Amino acid sequence: MQTQKTTPFVSLAAAVERFAYRLNYVLERLCALLVAAMIGVVWFGIVERYALALGATWTEELARYIMIWAALLAVPCCAYRREHIGLDLVFSRLPLNWQLPARMVLDLLGLCFFLFLAYYGVTMAKSGANQFATIFGMTMFVPFTAVPITAGLTVIQIGAVMIRDAARITPMFARKEAA
Repeated sequence: MQTQKTTPFVSLAAAVERFAYRLNYVLERLCALLVAAMIGVVWFGIVERYALALGATWTEELARYIMIWAALLAVPCCAYRREHIGLDLVFSRLPLNWQLPARMVLDLLGLCFFLFLAYYGVTMAKSGANQFATIFGMTMFVPFTAVPITAGLTVIQIGAVMIRDAARITPMFARKEAA
């Protein structure tokens, strides 16, 4: 039986992959809960409008804010799984020895974009603290924080994917799906 040598980088990459997998696991379930909550709010709004007539005016706005959070929290999930169908179509046509460097270049661009978005999102969220939602009367800080939080989570996931690819580690979700 042969033993495989593990370098410190591969060990670090495996630890990063475990963390990224767990983070993705939590984010996917949070997205599912938010979508379920959004569906519940929308259905309540329909029933309330046409059957109960309670005068609830908040359902549309709450559903919109929940949808924004759910959609933006899906971005780091997609980054972790590399679920960019158009880009995969391009990369699959490249020679094998070009695929990893091309992905790394694209990941660096994505990392720069999401770092900028996180910085800009913090500025936007701060300004949202002085703006108020139409129906709730709450500040727009809560809806606006979706941008820097999800951008920061996406930076983490892109960084984890880059390390995983550099170490040539099979993603944990791929191992679980193959089993």
